Amino acid sequence: MDFVELEAIEGLRWSWNAWPTTKNEVSSLVIPLSIMCTPLMQSTELPLLPYDPQICTHCAAVLNPYARVDYLSRIWDCPFCYNRNHFPISYSGIGETNLPAELFPTYNAVEYKIDKVDSKFGSNLHLGYCWSNGFSSSNVSLSSMSVGTPRNIGGAGAGGEVRGFVGPVPAFVFVVDACMVEEELRAVKNELLLVVEQLPENALVGLIAFDAMVRVYDLGFSDCSRVVVFHGGREVSSEQTQQFLGICSTKWGQQQLGKTPVIQKLGFLLPVSECEFNFTTAIEEICSLAVVMPGHRPQRCTGAATSVAVGLLEGCSVNTGARIMIFTSGPATLGPGIVVDSDLSDAIRTHGDLINGHAPNYTKSCSFYNQLSQRLSDASVVLDLFACSLDQVGAAELKGPVESSGGFMMLGELFESDQFRKCLRQIFSRDEDGYLKMYFDATIEVVTTKDVRICGALGPCVSLRKKNSIVSDRETGEGGTYKWKLGTLTNKTCIAFFFEVCDEQRAEPGSAFLVQFITRYRHGNMGVRKRVMTAARRWAENKSPEITAGFDQETAASVMARLAIYRAERFLARDVVRWMDDSLICFASKFGDYIQEDPSSFRLSSNFSLYPQFMYYLRRSQFIDVFNCTPDETAFFHLMLNREGVVGSLIMIQPTLLQYSFDGPPVPVLLDVRSISADVILLFDSYFNVVIHYGSKIAQWRKLGYHKDPNHENLRKLLEAPELDAQQVVMERVPAPKLIKCDQHSSQARFLLAKLNPSVTQNSTFIDGSEIILTDDLSLQDFMDHLQALSVKV
Repeated sequence: MDFVELEAIEGLRWSWNAWPTTKNEVSSLVIPLSIMCTPLMQSTELPLLPYDPQICTHCAAVLNPYARVDYLSRIWDCPFCYNRNHFPISYSGIGETNLPAELFPTYNAVEYKIDKVDSKFGSNLHLGYCWSNGFSSSNVSLSSMSVGTPRNIGGAGAGGEVRGFVGPVPAFVFVVDACMVEEELRAVKNELLLVVEQLPENALVGLIAFDAMVRVYDLGFSDCSRVVVFHGGREVSSEQTQQFLGICSTKWGQQQLGKTPVIQKLGFLLPVSECEFNFTTAIEEICSLAVVMPGHRPQRCTGAATSVAVGLLEGCSVNTGARIMIFTSGPATLGPGIVVDSDLSDAIRTHGDLINGHAPNYTKSCSFYNQLSQRLSDASVVLDLFACSLDQVGAAELKGPVESSGGFMMLGELFESDQFRKCLRQIFSRDEDGYLKMYFDATIEVVTTKDVRICGALGPCVSLRKKNSIVSDRETGEGGTYKWKLGTLTNKTCIAFFFEVCDEQRAEPGSAFLVQFITRYRHGNMGVRKRVMTAARRWAENKSPEITAGFDQETAASVMARLAIYRAERFLARDVVRWMDDSLICFASKFGDYIQEDPSSFRLSSNFSLYPQFMYYLRRSQFIDVFNCTPDETAFFHLMLNREGVVGSLIMIQPTLLQYSFDGPPVPVLLDVRSISADVILLFDSYFNVVIHYGSKIAQWRKLGYHKDPNHENLRKLLEAPELDAQQVVMERVPAPKLIKCDQHSSQARFLLAKLNPSVTQNSTFIDGSEIILTDDLSLQDFMDHLQALSVKV
């Protein structure tokens, strides 16, 4: 079974592709029943249908290829709840040779384009398409299924004049740290000016600068620069923010996705077309007004500035898609969300401080940002963090709202770097139709057959706490619901969903069960779309070969990694490692072939054999072993793993290693110290770092300039090949990984050596000149020997 091909069709990866029928049998599998779902996975075969989906009146499932259809009566039976539903009059021509696209057997995933604007806000833009407008089984054309144009909106008055905007528009509030050094601040200003030039003319923009005070710029006042100033040391509520800004708030919390509100606007949030000159002027005027005392950090009120930005968007009722983008170069030293005191004698918190309770501000700041997370979710606002500093900036405290809103986080060293410019431009890139590649205000709803229960989800989502009969009482991650909210998502955003079996009425082995994911979101043109993915699998008897054949060890490793970091954020690392080890021993004991008490007889079949190896590298990874990592770095690593798909997650867990030599094209080699050789080049990819490692001989030849000699053309090509491949990886990945070039035995080689299996150490018998790793860590072979010995015990 090719799980990658299945994922390309369904957008799903299952840890188990055949499920047992009872809870006891499921618990014995060790790895939970889970699905890695990429809601908006790109596909060339995805039909885009310009009409509303047919929804079951009982369970709210969407019509799909597994439904049974009575063509004469124009009735379809829901495969989830078996409720009978009538087709509308527009389906009068349905027949076995005239099917709507959603009933095609090959279309497990379809997308509906629902472009409706409420008549009280403007003209109705719904095009009135139905499935029969040329979408029959005989003449369906995917290219013809894309319709619609960008919408235009009204403007806002300058100087506080209130006018209504017709139609949903994206809003962007840029929150700039004015305490940056001059060169860094200039780099941020230049990039923001470029970004605003690229925005659609109807996009709303706002600007906030902060140091010891929070300054909200009135972009609609042209006579001079006018700002509203908030004290950075005080926590300001949403109502107070709106009162100070003079904003008349509406009940945005009661709005629903697809219901377009009239957005009341003052000069603090204006369309680009009306304020581009004022925005440019305001950007250029940003500078720090705070005086930095000797021996102190700058007074920086990041939390207060973020809270004010949320209050601004709440008051303007922009609940159809907005982003708050923070650009900072240091930790908050003032007000809510404080990370460290301004006195430089107070060191910023470390992992040891967090474990021992020596970080007095951490708990209170996390509590403040968790409250902010709920406000962000209610207002459909995304929080992005761009932090460039040689020290920590407080990303660990900010991780909650950034992750729950689906926001972007970048940790770098300099805003003048290519990494920052590339990340920002990638976020504001456009698709082939000229729309921003941004998807806002999404919800994901899961529908299952009656024998399956939903336990929860792990990823950049928030539980909406909506329960029905298929929601389990046992919660995993964001649970207690069948529906989740996402502030934003991309084509690569991946969420892990967890399930359990309800054995009140035991399912019949061999029969099928269904799971449907319904993702509703706003496209870059701010039109509402609904992606529906439906998948079927079969129930299997306990110990059936179908269960073992359907095990996807790559997905299982990704799921267990998410569970491990979920635990790591709540328990001590040693307890997490103990849980991982216990789970692995139980897993190997159940699925291994062995004679009891005889470790040498232990064997794992091919579709289980890689899983222990993945767990070995996960134990040693920066996700679990936080030694030499700051809390900010750990928060960043966890956030990235929690939204990455199976392939990206595996690279983070077990990095890839390619060998380049004169013997032929590059080949994958073991992630082992024995792979290092004097006459080869290694390309190492750990997702966050890409390392080009030159063997000692290759490095010497390069230093002598042999590659410049026409007689040594092969050497030149050998040196170029890994660099081209490395550049390709860096270009495709956002945020861009750090590219490191190093020679064998150099200090930078530590980035590679730290991740390799230490099969040769200072305690091993080795040949002179071979590479060794100075460590007391267990090698993979020793780890497997211990696993085998424990697994075969009675």
